Amino acid sequence: MEWIVLICIGLFAGTVGSLVGLGGGVIVVPALIYFGTYTSWLENITPQTAVGTSLMVMIFTGLSSTLSYLKHKTVDYKSGLIFFAGAGPGSIIGAWVNKYLNMEDFNLYFGIFMIVMAIILMVRNKLKPIEKFKTASFQREFTDPSGETFQYGYPPLVGALIALVVGFTSGLFGIGGGSLMVPAMILIFLFPPHVAVATSMFMVFLSALVSSGTHVFLGNVKWLYALALIPGAWFGAKLGSFLNTKLESKALVSVLRIILILIGIRLIYQSITG
Repeated sequence: MEWIVLICIGLFAGTVGSLVGLGGGVIVVPALIYFGTYTSWLENITPQTAVGTSLMVMIFTGLSSTLSYLKHKTVDYKSGLIFFAGAGPGSIIGAWVNKYLNMEDFNLYFGIFMIVMAIILMVRNKLKPIEKFKTASFQREFTDPSGETFQYGYPPLVGALIALVVGFTSGLFGIGGGSLMVPAMILIFLFPPHVAVATSMFMVFLSALVSSGTHVFLGNVKWLYALALIPGAWFGAKLGSFLNTKLESKALVSVLRIILILIGIRLIYQSITG
């Protein structure tokens, strides 16, 4: 039964994560903690093992969706490497800080973070993009498969610093980081939305390699659980990247906002009540 549960978690997380650029960790980590705490299906789940296992899965989610987006030529890999220069070190720091959190502290901080992410998803379409970086030192021009050309730019140092914060939260909470990076890329750097999502998943893949390596070193990966999650996440990521090119994701994002708020409230409640 546990294998069926884990495959379903991976499939759902991979699909949602790839579709909206979140990476899937916002689904995997709470699910592992819930089933490890309230059921007998999963055993010995701690904040550290939930995060470490999630990040191991994020490698395959990020790789699967990145390969799909590369076929559609929507990945700005140069920008992705610049962002990784900040996200990589940040994810290592986050992974080391994670080992000092007990379950109550982790639930509290992660619950607050989930609610913040829901608010970001709620307001990101209502915020106006910042025009300041249109003349930044690093300019990018992107032509999508339909022939439409987009111009955007940003200072590489600013991009790397924002990615440093994103990488830290990824290593700390086991999420992909796209929940923060995608809005930043769209609103601050004027990335086309579909390019932001695709480039975010490329960065998720690279940063997950680094942060999961740190968690492997710390002994935080439940390998059998990861092996069950990975197939679902792999195919889910392919499905999500396909849907991203075919469907409007507004309805899913609206549902996801509600789910994140409910999960966040529940985690905070669990932290307070012990």
